[in-house]
Amino acid sequence: MSQRPLGCLFEVVETLVLTVVIFLVIQTFVAQPYRVEQESMQHTLEQGQYVLVDKLTPRFGPYARGDIVVFEPPEGGSVPFIKRVIGLPGDKVEIRDGAVFVNGTELVEPYIYDGDTTLPTGEESSYVVPPEQLFVMGDHRGNSTDSRVFGAIPVSNVIGRAWLRYWPIDTLSILRRPEYPGLGSTGALPPRPADRVAATGSAGRVTGRPLNAVRAA
Repeated sequence: MSQRPLGCLFEVVETLVLTVVIFLVIQTFVAQPYRVEQESMQHTLEQGQYVLVDKLTPRFGPYARGDIVVFEPPEGGSVPFIKRVIGLPGDKVEIRDGAVFVNGTELVEPYIYDGDTTLPTGEESSYVVPPEQLFVMGDHRGNSTDSRVFGAIPVSNVIGRAWLRYWPIDTLSILRRPEYPGLGSTGALPPRPADRVAATGSAGRVTGRPLNAVRAA
């Protein structure tokens, strides 16, 4: 009796297993797709759009001011958040006159939602970012639960940097980091693999389910 059918079956199974292993390695260590939920990152990211999150390069360099990051929900839950980095470790972030000031310099923020201003959402209007933490906010400031509410986030809780919007196809574009005249862009240490918390995100959120989502609340 020919062993060829069994040999073909073994090759198919071997190929499928290898494909799954490669997929899991890429999704865990290199890049992962997420679907945006809610509206705190409008109009940079709209509800229902898909982004690709880079998990690899942050291991070799710090997150920068202006990066859009996906991170573990600060108050529990299963859906990660997605926000923009505003303050780096050691920065003094102030909110006054409807604008954001970092170390005394007003940020130029062309990405903010049409006609929106930035207001404190609690009693605090001035924040000093602790070491190895990031101060993050949504681009739709009037519709965002962010560091104004839950404080700065640990760098070790950041899953990765959103760098590509790829769906719907007519929105395909690289999510470029803005420039901030008068301010440097880097400063936060990258997350260490040993410090990472398992991926889960709505204050602008995303999720790590098979078809991942992030909250933009």
